[in-house]
Amino acid sequence: MKRAISIIILALFALLGISPIIFLAAGAFMGNQEIMDAIGPVLQTHHGNASWKLLPKFPTMKNLVQLLLDTPEFFQMFWNSVKITGGILAGQFLFGTPAAWGLARYSFRGKKVIYLIYITMMMMPFQVTMLSEYLVLDQMHLLDTSASIILPGIFSTFSVFIIYRFFCGIPEEILEAARIDGAGELQIFFRIGIPLGAAGIISALVLSFLECWNMIEQPMTFLATKSLWPLSLFLPKVDSSNAGVSLCASLIALLPAVLVFLAGQDYFEQGIASSAVKE
Repeated sequence: MKRAISIIILALFALLGISPIIFLAAGAFMGNQEIMDAIGPVLQTHHGNASWKLLPKFPTMKNLVQLLLDTPEFFQMFWNSVKITGGILAGQFLFGTPAAWGLARYSFRGKKVIYLIYITMMMMPFQVTMLSEYLVLDQMHLLDTSASIILPGIFSTFSVFIIYRFFCGIPEEILEAARIDGAGELQIFFRIGIPLGAAGIISALVLSFLECWNMIEQPMTFLATKSLWPLSLFLPKVDSSNAGVSLCASLIALLPAVLVFLAGQDYFEQGIASSAVKE
């Protein structure tokens, strides 16, 4: 009996958690008039109380057709997001993985200080480092380019921290056995470190994808040209003329993040668990 009650309670909380996605999916197939009748009071275009339906009263594909065929800026912003996110993830793999390996497997002077700096930087929100990043990018003449978003993201300390935790879990005996067999440090890194730490690397990339795909403050700060904006800034204002298209665009923008999360869910959970373990 207790188990059944627990399952029911958890199911209700799960349904409550995914309710925004359900409402978003329903709104994507509603007409503008039906949407405005429901949320008009929120946008101050109607009087009364706002309401919502789980299923559209008059389903329509008009919003999807208009978005895919009559909104070229949507595709441009979509590919901007792909380019920015892909560049950041590739850079984090190329630079973050060796950095995490060095911190995890080698002892050198100043290691604890460097690790403390990584932890400190990881806890700082973007608002704290925004001005310094802006000044550095301005000196490098990278403002208003995709590189102004990609370059700071490549050197994210959070991904290094997660990969570091997994690399620390590799038994030293395996590495010593490889050295006795004549393997060099690069061979150990590529043939032992990366395969055994693959779960940590993937979990870090999944977490970074979810963050980079939905970033808003960085492009708003560093990008002035709208043609360079990512999909997260598409249609920031909803009104009676674009409500349906906005909801449809939000649903499509959500799909890559959902698919990546589902594909890397196990690694995602391992990454959260590893980041909670004390040194």
